[in-house]
Amino acid sequence: MRFRRKPSRTDPSAPRPLPPPESYWGHGGDYHTWVDFLRRWSTGEDGEDADLDARALPPLAESQFLGETWERLTAHLTGAVDVRLRAWAERLVRALAAAPDEFGYGRELAQARTGLREVRSVAGHSGLPAGLRTSLTELVDRHIAEIQQQLERALDDYARAGGDLAQAERRRRTLRDNPLTAATSSPAPGARSSAAPPHGTDPWQSTDPGARPRRRVITD
Repeated sequence: MRFRRKPSRTDPSAPRPLPPPESYWGHGGDYHTWVDFLRRWSTGEDGEDADLDARALPPLAESQFLGETWERLTAHLTGAVDVRLRAWAERLVRALAAAPDEFGYGRELAQARTGLREVRSVAGHSGLPAGLRTSLTELVDRHIAEIQQQLERALDDYARAGGDLAQAERRRRTLRDNPLTAATSSPAPGARSSAAPPHGTDPWQSTDPGARPRRRVITD
């Protein structure tokens, strides 16, 4: 009687084990945790969904997923950040339009930076691969710079249309003294802390109109 030789672990002829079904479809696990968070976070505002905490999100590695799944996850991240930024911008425009004076205008700008730091903390989450983390943070920073430029151009248009030049200059000075782009120089995204900010730094940030992203293939 002849016995078949049991293949060794290094035997190239040995059949490879199949991955579990869940790794093909991507339901549950780290993928689901991230996607569920992003869907809720992208449309939320500060005070809603108090259980949302980006610090609790699990780390992700591109090697965990098949290419198609990783592309879908990246699309979820990019889409959530984009939705959040657009909502932030709309709230900021409304808040600035309602500001009664320069103090109020500056206050709204300072508060809005808190919302931007929230978005950057998700875009630059430490659980994301370095390359994706960098590209998402750069996307957010470009958007911030664009909004800053749009606000300055709006003041130029106001002045050219015959508006009060002194008022335009006061508003421009307030805008430049409280730039949205200051949010891009905040501490490294992903290192968010629940500790209170140091005394004397951005005292107008108490509220936030802009604040409240193994290999698998997924189906949604």
